[in-house]
Amino acid sequence: MNKIIVGIDEAGRGPVLGPLVMVALAVKEEDKKKLEWLGVKDSKLLTSQVREELFDRIREIVHDFRIEVIEPDAIDLTLKEVESNLNWLEAETSARLVSELNPDIIIVDCPSVNIEAYKNYFSSRLSSGVKEKAKLVVEHKADMNHIVVAAASVVAKVIRDRQIERLKLDIGIDFGSGYMSDPKTKDFLENYHDKYPHLFRRRWQSFKNVEEQKKQRKLGDF
Repeated sequence: MNKIIVGIDEAGRGPVLGPLVMVALAVKEEDKKKLEWLGVKDSKLLTSQVREELFDRIREIVHDFRIEVIEPDAIDLTLKEVESNLNWLEAETSARLVSELNPDIIIVDCPSVNIEAYKNYFSSRLSSGVKEKAKLVVEHKADMNHIVVAAASVVAKVIRDRQIERLKLDIGIDFGSGYMSDPKTKDFLENYHDKYPHLFRRRWQSFKNVEEQKKQRKLGDF
């Protein structure tokens, strides 16, 4: 029997701006070789041009897929809940996507330092049929060690990058990558956080810091 392997990864976990993109790719075991021939590897090791070229070719190989784009306000809502955090949001979303793909093997790139706790939580969110049937592999750096997860990381990164470019066109400002290590993003946050609040993750500390600085500045004006 040709087993179905599902790999899960995300793009945009850390930035202060823009969506988090979760991708679950289902690949027939016999087609793993095709991904290797394409030169698929963890998206962080590829240029944006190579990722774009691989995107369509990966789509031709995959048996099925699920994609979820989680906007900043949805991330903020999750983080308001006392019992929730970004790891649980990822686990719940990816378990739901995986359950729709009915895999034999599930490989998850674990964002948590506690693999066992994450694995248990993820497993508890799977549909009962998939939970009973599928072998579950949860590990750090799964995108480096498993080609199906690497393919999911490429697809997620391309989708997020396209979303970011679309947002820049919409507002007519180049705000960079959305990460605070990017001077363009830092500048955009400081100057436009109140004009385009919907673009930002407002529960991120970097956003709160800028808001706080602005309040203090206004008080100092008196």
